[in-house]
Amino acid sequence: MKIKRIEHVGVVVRDLEASRRLWEDCFGIRLGGVEESAARPQRLALYPVGESMIELIAGTTPESKHARMVAEGKGGLNHICFEVEDIDEALAELKEKGVPLLDEVPRIGHAGCRIAFIDPAATENCLIELAELPAEPVHHL
Repeated sequence: MKIKRIEHVGVVVRDLEASRRLWEDCFGIRLGGVEESAARPQRLALYPVGESMIELIAGTTPESKHARMVAEGKGGLNHICFEVEDIDEALAELKEKGVPLLDEVPRIGHAGCRIAFIDPAATENCLIELAELPAEPVHHL
């Protein structure tokens, strides 16, 4: 498996707009885009920092996974995402090595990436996402 870079670090937040003020006003980081998916009750704010991004994640309904995490005191740093050259090859390699996966088949994530998560039980409780970027990036503002 070839890991190309840290694609993003995911941070679960209570209020996306309030968090955006922190990242934009306090740190001076310019917003790269906001994404919302009808398939998942969440909104993302993406902040490019060098060759990587900070991904703020907020639930859009009180019963959404990310809103529940915040309510349970589990907001904050959530995961690290590595960009891989070939996600199918990466998943096959991990499976061959006996690494448990949360996603055995890639699914579509932010900006049209093909993504999959490794079971945190295999990574000392660190949630790791793998992402293969599309040939033509898709960004939503």
